[in-house]
Formats: sequence, structure tokens, C-alpha cells
Amino acid sequence: MNYFRTGLLLAAMTGLFLALGYLLGGAAGMMIAFVIALAMNGFSYWNSDKMVLRMYGAEQADERSHPTYYGIVRTLARNAGMPMPKVYVIDNAQPNAFATGRNPENAAVAASTGLLAHLTADEIAGVMAHELAHIKNHDTLIMTVTATFAGAISMLANFALFFGRGRDNPLGLIGSIALMFLAPLGAMLVQMAISRTREYAADRMGADISGQPMALASALQKISAHAHSVENTVAERNPATAHMFIINPLSGARMDNLFSTHPDTQNRIDALTEMAREHSHHGAALSSERPNPRRDTDTGTSSGTSVPVSRRPGPWG
Repeated sequence: MNYFRTGLLLAAMTGLFLALGYLLGGAAGMMIAFVIALAMNGFSYWNSDKMVLRMYGAEQADERSHPTYYGIVRTLARNAGMPMPKVYVIDNAQPNAFATGRNPENAAVAASTGLLAHLTADEIAGVMAHELAHIKNHDTLIMTVTATFAGAISMLANFALFFGRGRDNPLGLIGSIALMFLAPLGAMLVQMAISRTREYAADRMGADISGQPMALASALQKISAHAHSVENTVAERNPATAHMFIINPLSGARMDNLFSTHPDTQNRIDALTEMAREHSHHGAALSSERPNPRRDTDTGTSSGTSVPVSRRPGPWG
């Protein structure tokens, strides 16, 4: 369902781009804007991981420097059937984390020192499983494609008065000026809606990878509480990177609105709680099907066949 919704949103952005290009720039203006935006986002796609890690001063971690954290990521990557990503630590008091990289073979995960200090091992595992889900779902590629169209739409809007079709423009001067502001706003809303959709998908897959949806729910609650009281100065200076984090790092952010890059935290927690309840009911159903062992009064031992409950193990077994 999340992929279907993402596809519809991408289709809406594509339609907005084509309509705007036709009305304002014609075929020539539309292609110029698209090629420029594609080149910019192509560069970003291939180099964004290095750029953002450098921006946040991330330092690579290993088994010697952060044995527990590194071991968690390694176990989760194995559970998910993924290559081991590079592991980084950000020196920042705000608990948070993000994933970057163009594909699972060239990926990295990063956690802040605040996250490693304030969360339990199970909660850290829930957060890192969420980030691995982003990598496995190729969300970096999805958001790059989205950014390409959003950038092209913004450029077309800026070119409106220069590449307009003069008297043939059915919008007229006032309409063109209005569209210069409304089109980028519409593209931004679609882009943020896609980002929120991908967060829900990563929550669900991450909980499945770790086997502990309530640990992720607890982590989200803790991170959200700290995100608005502990400032992330780098994120405040670079708000365009906010969508990368598991919780919006901007202190002035307000969740659950059209302009947020992340869903409301309580909605995410409720979804994870429902997922945990479904797993519990599934386990109880399997347990009820288990034959009752017959007690052997002579030997004091139990006989009969027991059926183990099917459950995905957590990172620690």
C-alpha cells in the first residue's frame, strides 16, 4: 500500500511538472529545467552520502571503538539479508540517526552520541533497523527522483517570466506570477507527503527486521522528547537534510501537518503498537494449537509433541 501511495504521489508530481512546463516554458523551457535539475540531483545522488557525513562531522565506528553499536548493526544487517553498511557516529547531544547511500552496497548508517547514551540496546536496535529498512527500500533513490521533479518544477516557476509564451500564455501575467509561487509549493507538499509515506514503511519493515516493534516505539518517544529540547545546530543550519533523520531534528518543527517531512510521532507509535498486538495474537494462536503434553505418572516426564511458537528473534536471539 505504501509503494502504491508513493507511486501515485510521484505520478502527481510528474503531472504537475508536465502541466507547468507546457503552460509556462513550452517544450524547450521544460527540457532545459529538467536537464539542469537532473544533473544537480544526479551529482547529489552519487555524492550525497559523503557530503552529509562530512557536514555532520561523522566519524566511522568499528568493533573496537563502539563494539555494542557496531554489533547491533551487523546482527540486524544479517537478519535483513543485507550487506553490512558503514557505521558512523555523530558527536551531537540530540538523540537521532539517519541512513545514507545510493544503494545497499554503498550505504552508511549514523547515530548520534546522544542516541547511544540515552537509549537501551533494544531501542538502538529498533532505530538502526528502521534505518536499514530505508536502505533496503531504496528510499534514497525514491527521494532523489522526487527531488529531481521538485527542483525542475521550481526552476520552471522561476523561468516563467523569461520563457513564458507571451500572448499565447493562457494564464496571463497575473496567472503566471501566481503559478510561480503555487507550483513550487505544490511540489514541496507532494515531496513531503512521499517522505512521510516512506517513514511509515521503514517503521514497519524495521520492526520486522528487529522483531521488536515496541522497542522502536519506545525509541521514537524518547527521541521525539529530546528533539525539541536539545538543539541540533548543524540541522538548523541545513534544514534540507531534516528528512533524513528518524525524527525531525529541527527544534521548531511541528509534526502531523502538510509541511512536515515526518509523520506525527504518536501516529507512528500507535501503528507499531498495533503491529506488536498483531504479532502477539499470531503467537497466541500458534500456542493454542500446540498439543497438551500428557504427564507420565510412572516416570514423572511429559510425553507428546510440542509445537514451537513461530517468532522472529530479536538482535540478541
